[in-house]
Amino acid sequence: MTGTRQVRPDASMRTTLAKAADENFPVAPFFLPRAWRDDLMAVYGYARLVDDIGDGDLAPGGTDARHLGLDPAQSDDRLAMLDAFETDLRRIFPGGDGAPRHPLLRALVPTVRRCGLTPEPFLGLIEANRQDQLVRRYRTWDDLTRYCELSADPVGRLVLAITGSADPERIRRSDAVCTALQIVEHLQDVAEDLAADRVYLPAEDMERFGVTEDDLAAPTAGAPVRALIAHEAARAGTLLEEGIPLVGSVHGRLRLLLAGFVAGGRAALAAIEAAGHDVLPGPPRPTRPRLMREVGAVLHRARREG
Repeated sequence: MTGTRQVRPDASMRTTLAKAADENFPVAPFFLPRAWRDDLMAVYGYARLVDDIGDGDLAPGGTDARHLGLDPAQSDDRLAMLDAFETDLRRIFPGGDGAPRHPLLRALVPTVRRCGLTPEPFLGLIEANRQDQLVRRYRTWDDLTRYCELSADPVGRLVLAITGSADPERIRRSDAVCTALQIVEHLQDVAEDLAADRVYLPAEDMERFGVTEDDLAAPTAGAPVRALIAHEAARAGTLLEEGIPLVGSVHGRLRLLLAGFVAGGRAALAAIEAAGHDVLPGPPRPTRPRLMREVGAVLHRARREG
């Protein structure tokens, strides 16, 4: 790939990049220009690895720790790994001391140079994962969306920067869409997150619907949990509506890419609804035909309302 030709991918790098196939939305679809695909995959590799560090989901063997100059035994020290990753990231930008060591960061260098990317979005993703080590519950919806400003919104901003389409209004709408996508993912993963001692459902909403953490640990959801999930899904759906004008504001293959992001969120919400808002047995996943229908619907509305 352009931007990764000088980087020989090892097993951990290949494993990280392969996770793109499991996302709710297309990461770097075939119809985009090659340079965009390469740049988007470089950014995806970065974002995925940061999340894997924060989730303790790194490839076995300590390869990532060695790349970052740490002892492999430190792989399980998530804060130390995040600190080392930030140090390596800063080597890409002015003031850094030499070339980055991790292959996914070396692969990111040409993208940063070509697109004039700044460190702030990348640092936001690291800070979100630091917060995950320290904050495991969120009291209000506003608290949760502020977390999403770090954990999700930077990705959309990077997409706009890579495609040369960033402006204040598009950034605002992109932030709403990315927050929605993050919340949808949290709704799909309630059981998995609880097993990791994390709850991304606002505590005040749980109290309002009479839901306890014991309810979230059940094999299937009772009526209060289903009502709570439906409530949060509706909020995410409202945020996704901000994506329709965003899609309509661009043209060509970029329009199709952004429609895919919005449609991925809508299709995931449809899967949650089809499961009766019972997300506890496992993450409801959209089918490919449903995703394609949602892409068509988003494009139709963007043309009609644009």
